[in-house]
Amino acid sequence: MYKPLTLSLAILSALLGSTSTFAEEFKVLKQISNQPGLLTQGKYKDQYYIPSTLKTIQWGYLPNKDSRPVLSVPTDSTVIFDTVSHEGLLEDQGRNAEKYFRSQGVKPEYILDEAKMITQSALKHDFSKDGPHIVTGPIEIQGAMPGDILKVEVLNVEPRVPYGVISNRHGKGTLVGEFPKKTVQEGASHLHPERYGNVSIFTPIEKNAQGEYEGVLKTQQGKSIRFPLAPFMGIMGVAANTSEPVNSIPPAFFGGNIDINELGKGSTVYYPVQVPGALFYTGDSHFVQGDGEVALTALEGSVRATLKFTLLKAGKDKIPGKEIKHVLAENDQFWITPGLDEDLDIAMKKSTREAIRFLNQEYGIDEALAYAYLSAATDFEVSQVVDRTKGIHAMIRKADFKEFNQPEKSR
Repeated sequence: MYKPLTLSLAILSALLGSTSTFAEEFKVLKQISNQPGLLTQGKYKDQYYIPSTLKTIQWGYLPNKDSRPVLSVPTDSTVIFDTVSHEGLLEDQGRNAEKYFRSQGVKPEYILDEAKMITQSALKHDFSKDGPHIVTGPIEIQGAMPGDILKVEVLNVEPRVPYGVISNRHGKGTLVGEFPKKTVQEGASHLHPERYGNVSIFTPIEKNAQGEYEGVLKTQQGKSIRFPLAPFMGIMGVAANTSEPVNSIPPAFFGGNIDINELGKGSTVYYPVQVPGALFYTGDSHFVQGDGEVALTALEGSVRATLKFTLLKAGKDKIPGKEIKHVLAENDQFWITPGLDEDLDIAMKKSTREAIRFLNQEYGIDEALAYAYLSAATDFEVSQVVDRTKGIHAMIRKADFKEFNQPEKSR
C-alpha cells in the first residue's frame, strides 16, 4: 500500500488545512488546447501555444538533430509553453500523479490533467537510467542554421498549480551518503515507492499580506518557513548535433539543464544554433531555487512560460560579444556568462575565461584589465552542483559600463 514518504501525521494534518485555503484563491492554469498551434482568439490571441501531451514531450531526454519539431514558427514569434513538472510523477513518488497529490491533500480539480495522463500512460521511463525531466518541444525556428544565434526573451513564468515539491534522492545532491537518512530497500519500484528511501517535501504556495506568493514549509513544531518565489525554467536549449540520445540531466554549451535562477521573467538567453531549425525545447520548471540547489531539486512545479524567439543571423545581426559559442544570458542589470564542467574548479575557470572574452569583444577592454575588473567587482555564483555537470556563472554589472554606451564627444 502506498504511503507518503516524508510527512508525519501532524505535519500532514496542518498541510491539508493549508491546502484548502490556498486552493480556493488560486486559479489553476489549465491546458489552453490539446494541439500545438497559433491561438486565434481569447487572451493569448496571435501567440503560438505548445501543450505538454504525449506527442509533444520527452521524458528523461533532450531533443537531438533527428527530433521532429512539434511546431514551426517564424522569427519574432511569441510562444506559450504549458509545462509539467516531473516532481510528483516519478517512480519514487509512485508514478501516479493523482494518487500522490491527493495523498498530500490536493483536491482533484487542482491536479493537472496532463500530469495524470503522463503517469497513466505507457510512456517508458527508467528511473535509474533516464533523466527525471519532462521536456516540452522541440519547436523549429524557421530559417535557423548552424552558426546563427537564437535569442530567447523570457516574458513570463507563472505557476500553473498552487504547490510544488522539493526532493532529495540517494546518490544525488551535495551530501551524498549523508542524506537521505533512510536506506534503500530491496524491491524499490513505482509499486513500492517507499522502498527507495528518498525524501520528497510537498510544498504549497500561498499569498502573503502583500498579495505575493510564497513557498510554505510546515515544520514539526507547527510553525512555517516562508520564502518568496522567483519562477524560471531550469531547462531551455537547442538540439545538439548528434543522433545519440541526450540525457536531460547534464547541461552543455547548447543549454539544457543549466538551472540558473537568474533566468526568470525579464531575462534574455542566447543559444548557438547547432542544427537546422534550432529545435528549441524547455522544461524542469522551478518556482524558486537557491544558488547551488544543494539537496538535488529546488521548489519545482508546473508553469506556463511565455517566450519570444528572435533569430540572429551570422554575419548580419549584432551579436553580444561579437560571437557566442556557449550560452550567454542577460537581464536588466547583468550580463551572465556560465561555465560548465564536472569539476567545479574547471567550471569556474571556464566562466572566467568567457567573461574576459566577452568584455574584450563587447567593450574593447584589454584582457588583463578585464581580468582585474572581474576580480574587483564581479560575483561568480554557483548555479548548481547536482546535475553531473556543475555550473558557475559570472554576474557582470551593466551599470559599470555606462560610459561605453554613450556617444563619443566630437573632437
